[in-house]
Amino acid sequence: MSAASCLLTEDQFLCSICLDVFTDPVAIPCGHNFCKTCITDHWDINDPYECPNCKKLFYTRPELQVNTFISEMAAQFRQSAQQEASSSSSEQQVSKPGEVPCDVCTGTKQKALKSCLVCLVSYCETHLEPHLTMTGLKRHQLIKPVENLESRMCMKHDKPLELFCKTDQTCICMLCTVLDHKTHDVVPLKEEYEGKKAELGKTEAEIQQMIQKRRLKIQEIKHSVELSDKDADTEIAEGVQVFTALKASVERSQAELIDTIKEKQRKIEKQAEGFIKELEQEISELKKRSTEVEQLLQSEDHLHLLQSFTSLNAAPPIKDWTEVSVRPPSYEGTVMRAVTQLEETLSKQMKKLFEAELKRVQQFAVDVTLDPNTAHPDLILSDNGKQVKHGDVRNDLPDNPERFNNYVNVLAKQSFSSGRCYYEVQVKGKTHWTLGVARESINRKGVIIVSPQKGYWTISLTNTNECNARAGPDIRLSLKSPPQKVGVFVDYEEGLVSFYDVDAAALIYSFTSCSFTEKLYPLLSTGLNKGGKNSAPLIISPVNHTE
Repeated sequence: MSAASCLLTEDQFLCSICLDVFTDPVAIPCGHNFCKTCITDHWDINDPYECPNCKKLFYTRPELQVNTFISEMAAQFRQSAQQEASSSSSEQQVSKPGEVPCDVCTGTKQKALKSCLVCLVSYCETHLEPHLTMTGLKRHQLIKPVENLESRMCMKHDKPLELFCKTDQTCICMLCTVLDHKTHDVVPLKEEYEGKKAELGKTEAEIQQMIQKRRLKIQEIKHSVELSDKDADTEIAEGVQVFTALKASVERSQAELIDTIKEKQRKIEKQAEGFIKELEQEISELKKRSTEVEQLLQSEDHLHLLQSFTSLNAAPPIKDWTEVSVRPPSYEGTVMRAVTQLEETLSKQMKKLFEAELKRVQQFAVDVTLDPNTAHPDLILSDNGKQVKHGDVRNDLPDNPERFNNYVNVLAKQSFSSGRCYYEVQVKGKTHWTLGVARESINRKGVIIVSPQKGYWTISLTNTNECNARAGPDIRLSLKSPPQKVGVFVDYEEGLVSFYDVDAAALIYSFTSCSFTEKLYPLLSTGLNKGGKNSAPLIISPVNHTE
């Protein structure tokens, strides 16, 4: 029976319903076999009774009896499979491709458990036993199994590589120390191993620290995106609110304009109606008199004609319409007045917007102090570096590379190469000045061209009534009055430099789409003294946040 079962396959003992070895196998009339429970459950669910394999129908439910022969064969097959599984389990220690085999095993190589750095041999569990029990072998250094143990031998002296030459940073044997590495710094392999292991531990700690920093940076970036989303939503909501108000204002102004024009037209129509009514009444009276005159002309009664002539020949009581006319109303200026009124409304709304914008940029205020090493020799700086004025007298100062020697400029000590910053300068009482930012590599000697192309983003007051953006060429700015305090805002990544009239809460000018690749420094220029007319200082003021 056992010999015969070896010729059978696993598929012959599998139930086609549960796909497992038969349990209590039964045969149905068509000849197919199933687990008793499987076919019973199948027929309990499906009606009519059908063979799951050949689909043969049975009009009455077949009576099921366990097939003892098949049951015994299935039991023997299950037992045989368990024995094979157990045998396979005991052979799992056989060396597989990629694993280190035992160097001592003959025939089938078992998987090595350890490699000995003294014997330069890898051992399986069986052949490793002497190294675990014998006193002399216990002192050998065992490591996890490795291949190519011959690489641990000195190629020149055929001795174990037991030392490390720190001079040449290489592993050597004992003979190498008295020959090629005689005067070198040599330490035991273990000592260098501990040192290198400590370095690797430090490296691993540094790597983990870098990983942690990058994880924190990811969180920071995600948080920035969340804040940006919130800011975008807020900005959109505010923008929608503003434009809705502006749209309503425009529609209201348009409606008022139409009403004004229509009211004028109604007055003209009413006046015309009055004139027409009056004229029609006079026509009626004239027609009546015409009838009377015509009747009198046809009369043969001499006395009656003479008696009626005086009253009928007299001028009728009518109005002189010679100078009367209906003149269309004058609409000149109506639209312009409506637009002017709308402009005033928009100006008020714009002022609110600029106040809100100024309040936002003031949040990025930075502390700015002037650098005396960059100041033109004619300039006088305050001790705290917050004020500068033209002294009209040249100071004896070294002409160092950072110093301006031809234009009365000075840079701040602070620089920035990312993010946003804002500072304010009081320009009250001055007739000339220049403010803004400049890149680090600007020319500071001789003739200077002030423009973005040369690294300057500035605005200037060139006389008491004219302000220019130094855009190369200059752009004249239309201002109602020169500012008394100027705010300078820079967004490095956005490429934006904006100037504000702080007191009026109004935008003066913006440089946009700038390409910044270097450090930027705040720049102040006092202009010449002009005999005392322009002697007032430029003052870097503390930022009082707009309410």
